[in-house]
Amino acid sequence: MSGMWPYFPDLLAKPVPRYTSFPTAAEFGCAVGPGDFDRALQQASGGISLYVHIPFCEKICWYCGCNTSATNRRERLTSYRDALHREIALVGARLRGRADVRRIAFGGGSPNAIAPTDFVRLVDALTIQFGLDDPIISIELDPRNLTGEWGQVLSFVGVEYASMGVQTFDPALQQAIGRIQPDADIEQGTELLRKAGVTSLNFDLMYGLPGQTWESLAATLSRAAELGADRIALFGYAHVPHMIARQRQIDATALPDQAQRFAMAEQGYRLLTGAGYQPVGFDHFARPGDPLAQAALEGRLHRNFQGFTDDAAPVLIGLGASAISSFPELLIQNEKNAGRYRMLLSQGILPASHGVARSLEDGDIGRLIEALLCQGEAHVGTERLSSVSASLGPFIAHGLASVEGEVLRIAPGGLPYARTIAALFDPYRQHSPQRFSSAV
Repeated sequence: MSGMWPYFPDLLAKPVPRYTSFPTAAEFGCAVGPGDFDRALQQASGGISLYVHIPFCEKICWYCGCNTSATNRRERLTSYRDALHREIALVGARLRGRADVRRIAFGGGSPNAIAPTDFVRLVDALTIQFGLDDPIISIELDPRNLTGEWGQVLSFVGVEYASMGVQTFDPALQQAIGRIQPDADIEQGTELLRKAGVTSLNFDLMYGLPGQTWESLAATLSRAAELGADRIALFGYAHVPHMIARQRQIDATALPDQAQRFAMAEQGYRLLTGAGYQPVGFDHFARPGDPLAQAALEGRLHRNFQGFTDDAAPVLIGLGASAISSFPELLIQNEKNAGRYRMLLSQGILPASHGVARSLEDGDIGRLIEALLCQGEAHVGTERLSSVSASLGPFIAHGLASVEGEVLRIAPGGLPYARTIAALFDPYRQHSPQRFSSAV
C-alpha cells in the first residue's frame, strides 16, 4: 500500500498541544480566579453553551487521562451531585436570564455513573436556572452500564447526540488497557440509543495501543462502521505515565513506535473515508448527512474542549469539578479536586480556581490556529509569516503546506502535521518545558 501521507519523523518529533483552546491549559495560573469568573458571567449574554462534568466511572481504565474517580463510595457521588446543583444555582443567578443556552454537553468520566433519576434532576435544575428552551443535548456514555432505564431517561429528556467510549473491539487489547467490554455491550448500547431517539452517535476509538496491529485496528474500524456509528473519533493513545499514574499499569514496551502509529493513522483515514465517512479535522470522521460533516464541508467547523464541533457559541460555561469555561476575554477552570470543589460551594463560593486572561493577540492567534485545524487554511499576515519562515520552511519544502500571498494552506498530505504547523504560531510553546502528547 503506497503512502498517502509522506512520513517525516523529524517534523513530528516535538510533542504539541491538541489546541482545544488558546492559550492552552498549560498557561493557566492562579492570577485568575473566582472574581474574574464572576465578572465574566455578569457580562455574558446571548448564545451560550453549557458543559456539565461528572467525574466518576464505575471502573477506571488504565489509559484514561480524564479527571475521574471510581464510584466505590456512593456518599461521595451524592455530595458531588448536591454541590453541582449549588453551582448551577450560583451561575444561573449571575446570568439573570440573559443567556440563550443552545447546547448542553454532559461529559466525564461517565455521566451514566450517576443514577438515571439524578440525571433527570440535573436537567430539571438546568432548565429552571438557565431558562432552557429546547437546546441540543449531548452525552458521553459508558456502554458497560447503559441500562434500559437510561434509554427511557435519554428519550424523555430528548438527548439527540451521544458518544460511547469504545476504544477497541479486540479482547486482548481491552485486557491490555484495563477496559473489558464485550462486543455485545456495544451492540446493545447502540440499539438502546437509537430507540431512545439519538440521531448522531459517536464512537471513540484509539490507535497506538499496546500490542495493537493494523489488522486489529482495521477490524475495530470496520465493526464501528457496521454498527452504524454516525461519527468516529480516532485518537492516538497518549502514553504519559509521568503525568497520569494509572498508565503505569500499561506495558510501555508493547506500544507501537512512531512510524507504526503514523501508519495506523493513515490507514485508518483510508479505511473510514473509503467506507463513506467525511474527514473532520485531523482525527474525526462523520457520515455525510451528519451535522458535523456538513459543518466541515461548509466551513463552519469549530474547536473547543469537546474537540471538533459545529457549535459556534462564543461562550462555553463549564459546570463541575475541573470543568473549563471559555469567554472571549477569559479561560478559567474550576477546582480539580472534588473535595475542595464541594467545600467551596458549601460556602457559596464560585469554584473557579485558575485560568488565563486572553489578550487581543491571543484572540488573533487562537482564531488562526482554529482555522488551520478546522478549515486547513488561514489568513496569517505578512508579519506572522515572516516570524515563522525558518520553522515553516521544511513543511513547505516537503509539500506539506503552501503559502499564497498571506494565506497558509495545509496540503492533503500534510494533515497529520496540522497540529505541529499550528504550534509554530504559538508563542507560549517556543520556550516552554511543558510536555504534551505525540503529534500523531
